[in-house]
Amino acid sequence: MSKKQIEEAVRASLESLFRDLRGTEPDNLHALMVQVIEKPLLEVVMKHAEGNQSRAAEWLGLNRNTLRKKLLEHKLLK
Repeated sequence: MSKKQIEEAVRASLESLFRDLRGTEPDNLHALMVQVIEKPLLEVVMKHAEGNQSRAAEWLGLNRNTLRKKLLEHKLLK
């Protein structure tokens, strides 16, 4: 999947969200999108990094401590 295809999928999802709102103004849309996208992103990257946090952090361009904090926030660490 290309960057353009990902952008199109996100755009379509946002258009669907606005249709579902039926004219109601969204609240905290940026935070919602980050939260919704971040968890599956972390899950897939951690799977492909075989649970190696250092490798996953490198792939994500994050500090390992930041990654660990995000994994805890999303309840992805046991």
